[in-house]
Order: sequence, then structure tokens, then C-alpha cells
Amino acid sequence: MKSFPSISHPFWLRPLLITGTLLLSAVLAFVASERQLTLVLFLPLGVGVVLSFLRWPSLGIIFAALGGLVVPFLGPSGLNVTMILVALLLGLWLLDMIVYQDQIQLAPSRTMWPLLSFLVVAAISFGVGQLPWLTFARHAPLGAQLGGLSIIVLSAGSFLLVANRMPDLRWLSRMTWAFLAMGALYILVRSVLPEFGLPTRNLFQQAGTVFFIWLVAMAFSQAVFNGDLHRVWRFALYGLVLVTLYILFVLKFADKAGWLSSFVCIAVIIGARSWRAGLALVPVAALSALYLWSRIVATDEYSISTRVDAWLIMAQIIKINPVLGLGFANYYWYTPLFPIRGYAVSFNSHNNYVDIVAQMGLVGLICLLWLFWEVGRLGWRLREQAPTGFARAYVYGALGGLAGMVVVGMLGDWVLPFFYNLGLSGFRSSMLGWLFLGGLVSIEQIIKQQSTKAQQ
Repeated sequence: MKSFPSISHPFWLRPLLITGTLLLSAVLAFVASERQLTLVLFLPLGVGVVLSFLRWPSLGIIFAALGGLVVPFLGPSGLNVTMILVALLLGLWLLDMIVYQDQIQLAPSRTMWPLLSFLVVAAISFGVGQLPWLTFARHAPLGAQLGGLSIIVLSAGSFLLVANRMPDLRWLSRMTWAFLAMGALYILVRSVLPEFGLPTRNLFQQAGTVFFIWLVAMAFSQAVFNGDLHRVWRFALYGLVLVTLYILFVLKFADKAGWLSSFVCIAVIIGARSWRAGLALVPVAALSALYLWSRIVATDEYSISTRVDAWLIMAQIIKINPVLGLGFANYYWYTPLFPIRGYAVSFNSHNNYVDIVAQMGLVGLICLLWLFWEVGRLGWRLREQAPTGFARAYVYGALGGLAGMVVVGMLGDWVLPFFYNLGLSGFRSSMLGWLFLGGLVSIEQIIKQQSTKAQQ
């Protein structure tokens, strides 16, 4: 392993630093406001956090995944601690590659090509979005466009961080169990205790549908396939899945995205393990769909019809530049020129795939679907290659989570939040999907390393 070269400092450097620190403290005491002095006091803590994340990047990833659920900070336009931490970790990783490793290197995985292509198309579409596509329509403000671009970049960055910065299964396991523990605590504090009259709901920030998808997927897969777990913990995970599904399906039935995608997760996990079991689920799923469809239509007929109307209008807007799209957030400002049911209002599509085509064109959608295909293909191959226990259970959970994300993308902007709907604050939950999918690449690299060592 490389080590940093030792540097001999001149004899006058230490007293100069001490004197400079004392002078800076004196100046701040007279000039700085109370708020600025408070920020200065937190500076050593910030430096300590940065150094810790530089030393243990996997620890930073775990903090980024869970921090947004408990830290209420919301900056301009919904900027949150999750976005800040992911951006910080990406910056530290880039710094490490340039300064320490003296090269920029990504994990040798087929998933890298569609992911990088997706980022390149995002950058091009951002530039395309500056062109005057409609004479009588305003552009989205630059801040909104940059916000939309940042969601794409940081989502892909979350994937890359886990794929490249999780060195072994221990850290991947710690991240997964920390998430499941936080998820159980979230369910208890946000849903169970308030039913008994306890005012605990605001102790956690509201989580999006992707959070529940991965909570169900990972808890179910570890309970079923991780034979290394003690029976007590496996039953506890089954209990967590059942409670979560009860909340989603019974208490929040109107939120179709949550329970539908979660059931898809479980069905895909079972089918990926045994095609016979998956085949047996087909008639059950068909009968359930027929029964539930009548209930959904009865309760959400207006919502369904208006979404169809919105998609038809979106098709007209997309025709303006179907190849590379209209740039980030711009179509929201174009919709008033296409009245919906007689109203000239701004609206969003409530569909991730329509959003992608409108903002990044068909090329962007192809890159996204290519990425999902490569990740699914990787997970399917790792079913047999991953070590038994945690790693293999993780792979099955990731396959289920991927299927849930593909489905929920049709029901809203849960996977890649649209700036004028879920917005930047939605990234706190959406990034979890990208994070856990990146874990498949991490397992792939770990298996390759073990195979190389065995051959030597």
C-alpha cells in the first residue's frame, strides 16, 4: 500500500501557525457576529468529519444513507444533508484518486458504461435546455435546472460510491443492518407509537416510497436466505416486513405506489430463487390484480384519468425535441401553453420515465433502461456466485428492490425526483435505491478479488 511521503517543515512554521491562530481568534472576537462565531466553533467538528470520511469512506456512505432521515435541515429549494454528504464524499473520492492514487479508476463492471452514458446525456441535455424551444414560454430558472441536474449526478454518484468505496462485505453488511435498524426504528416512531397517542412522529423526517421498497426487499431477503442469522433475528425481520406491509396496504392503501411496489419486490425475490414458486404466484397475482383494480378505479378514477390526460399533453411537448429533451425542469414552464381540461396551469407528469424523456430525451431513457438491464443482469448472475449467507441474501434483495424501483417509476417521480414535485428533499429517500444497487457491483468486485487470490 502506498504511503504519504514525509515532509520536513521549517523550524519557523509551528510558531507562525500558533501566532496566526491567536491573531485570527482576536480578530474574530471583535469583528464576527454571534452566528459567525457559532459557525467557527463547529469548524473543528467539520474538519474531524471530513478526515474521518477520508479515512473511512464506507462510514461516510452509511451516514449519508441514514442522516437525511433524522436531520431536519432543509436549505434553499430543499437542499438537505443527504445531498451535501454525497457531494462531499464524491469530492473526497475524486481528491483521493487524483492526489493519492494518481489515477482515476472505476470498478471494471459492465454497469459503468450505461451509468456514465447517462451522466454524459444529462450534461448535454442541460446545455440543450438553454435553447429557446418555445417562443412564448419562459425557461425554468437556472437554479431549478441545476437542481434537476444535481439529482441525476448525485444519484449516479451514490451508485458509484458504494460500487467503488465498499472494500469488503463487512462494510456492506454494516450499511445494510444499519439501514434495517433505522427502518425498524422509523416504523416504530412514525407509525406505531403515534397510534398510542405518543407525539413521536416528528422525530424522523418523512420517507419516500423508495425507502419502503428497500426496507421490505432487504428485510425479506435476509430473513429468507441468510442462514447465518439466528432464528430470533430472522423472525424479527419477518415481523418488520409484515408490519411495514400492514402500514402500506391497510393504513395507507390510497398510496398505491408503496404497497404495489413492495409486493412486486417480494414476488420477484421468490421468483428469482425458484421459478416454480414464481409460476405458482402468477394466478394469485392475477386474481389479486383483478380484485384490487376494481377498488383502485373506484377510489382513484379521477387521478388515473387526469394522469392519462397529462401524459397525452406531455407527448406533444416531447415532440419538440424527442432525442435529447428540453433540459431539466423546463417542461413545467411549458405546460401552461397546453391547457389540461381547460386549465392553463403548470403540472408535472407523475411518471419518472415521462420525466426522463421530457428532460433528457429518448437517449436518456435508453441509457436509464440500459443501466437497469445491466444491473439486473449482474444480480441474476450473482445469485449463484455470491457467498451464502448475507451476500447471497443481499443479491436477492437487490433484485427485488430493482423490480420495485422499475414499477414505482411508473407511479411517480420516486426514483429520480422531479424538481417541482418531490424536489431536492425527495433525494433523501430516492438515493437509497441507487446506493443498494451499487452494492451489487461491490459484491461483484469482491468475488473477482477472491477469485484472483485463489488462482495465485
